[in-house]
Amino acid sequence: MIITLKTGVKQKEVNAVIDKIKSLGYKPHVSKGKDVTIIGMIGEYAEKYKDSFEAMDAVEHISEIQKPYKLASREFKKSNTVIKVSRGVEIGAKKIHVMAGPCAIESKELMFGTAKIVKDAGATILRGGAFKPRSSPYAFQGLGEKGLKYIEAAGEKFHMPTISEAMSVEQVELLSKYCDIIQIGARNIQNYDLLKAAGKQKKPVLLKRGMATTVKELLLSAEYILSQGNYNVMLCERGIRTFEDSTRFTMDLNAVPVLKKLTHLPIILDPSHGIGIREHVGTMAKACVAVGADGLILEVHPHPEEALSDGPQSLLPDQFAALMKELDLVAKAVGREIL
Repeated sequence: MIITLKTGVKQKEVNAVIDKIKSLGYKPHVSKGKDVTIIGMIGEYAEKYKDSFEAMDAVEHISEIQKPYKLASREFKKSNTVIKVSRGVEIGAKKIHVMAGPCAIESKELMFGTAKIVKDAGATILRGGAFKPRSSPYAFQGLGEKGLKYIEAAGEKFHMPTISEAMSVEQVELLSKYCDIIQIGARNIQNYDLLKAAGKQKKPVLLKRGMATTVKELLLSAEYILSQGNYNVMLCERGIRTFEDSTRFTMDLNAVPVLKKLTHLPIILDPSHGIGIREHVGTMAKACVAVGADGLILEVHPHPEEALSDGPQSLLPDQFAALMKELDLVAKAVGREIL
């Protein structure tokens, strides 16, 4: 249930409500707005204590959250969440941030070279996979910690926050050491131990929708992270599997307005994976901005024909630079900005 406090309550009154929630064996989730403070008391049978909280002088009113995902819902938080990453980057505000870089970190030279390319074109966040979940056990699996050191160094040099994917509970701590954003990939959307581990650290998390995951299931997976106390969660639409086989996946643009109504969390879109064909990535990226994306994640490689992962969908440097200018025009048309 949601406990809304009266305007102007003192901190000691807020603490009294928090202490009462803890004494009952529940975890309080505090959201402070400009004028209103609300506290989520999430858990089984929480509603039976409604009367005792209503009797507290600091409490304005209490309401129940009807959705199965509690902390992720608009019922818990009406305003959009804005996530402060690092280096002045805020996701969920007016500016649409572009995360770009190679699918896989292949070498130090590639990481630094691609970082300069995407930075010069206007990208604000550097992406690169150190651990690669591949369909074939014989495909390139990533450089591991060595790759994380490369992307950390490139981020430092070009003053860009970094993002990379964690595939296991053990890797969460390792990525927290090197990266600014931890990505949970589509294949791990319902790896609940991994989601809880991501929730126990405080770095922002990018949660990718699974290829056969419903919107409700995506939000419930986000709830696992939020319930551990990490409220810095971004949802990523990256295409779902349908009967259509002319593209890699079907980019579910429908999900964006639906998610915007259901949740306060920022929405990132991944047209590189969503369509999987280089010549169409730019068109879909513009559609993503038009439909309301708070950010994009794009694959860029200086020599995609030599890429060890996802070469066919990776943009060439000149394509990416041209696309960024086009994306800014679309963003301005919908009252936002990229460059």
